[in-house]
Amino acid sequence: MKLVGMLDSPYVRRVAISLQLLGLHFEHQSLSVFRGFDDFRRINPVVKAPTLLCNDGTVLMDSTLIIEYAQALARPRSLVPGDVTRLQRSLHLTGLALAGCEKAVQIVYERGVRPPEKLHQPWVDRVTGQMLAAFDQLEAELAGQPLAATSSSIGQAGLTTAVVWFFTQALLPELVPAARYPALCAHSALCEALPEFCAAPHGDGTYRAG
Repeated sequence: MKLVGMLDSPYVRRVAISLQLLGLHFEHQSLSVFRGFDDFRRINPVVKAPTLLCNDGTVLMDSTLIIEYAQALARPRSLVPGDVTRLQRSLHLTGLALAGCEKAVQIVYERGVRPPEKLHQPWVDRVTGQMLAAFDQLEAELAGQPLAATSSSIGQAGLTTAVVWFFTQALLPELVPAARYPALCAHSALCEALPEFCAAPHGDGTYRAG
């Protein structure tokens, strides 16, 4: 399998870490959807990161769908609980993290892609409020019940939360002050020290297989 996309994308990075934790071998091609648009289009005409090239040549996209496929390949190994009650919490937290991520990415694009004179501040304010609401709920959840953060115990909720938090702190620290979210900061620090996270660091590098 080959994972295509840059690790500065939280969506690409969550896939790269998930594949490792599931024990699946893969190659990684660090390719930008902006600077490498034409090269990316030759791999996937939709030009969407992450893209996964399966062993039979099938192209998959969208991080959640790629992870669902990876879970099927790795069975019985899993990053989600089998128990319904624990699964419900995992999905709840993963949904919050992905909502925060979506809004953070929208703000990054608004700042970096749209011309300054075209920026619509009411929209930015609305999206920022949604992003902070997601992180506020995550902080409350983790303060009450921390998520596992070891290679043998971490699940998809903990993984995605950590990846999204690191991304947001790297690009939007002034909008999401770390001091307001001590539980998220503590969880992120534990996760970023794991070998699977270190092998796929946020940035423009390439996954380094252990």
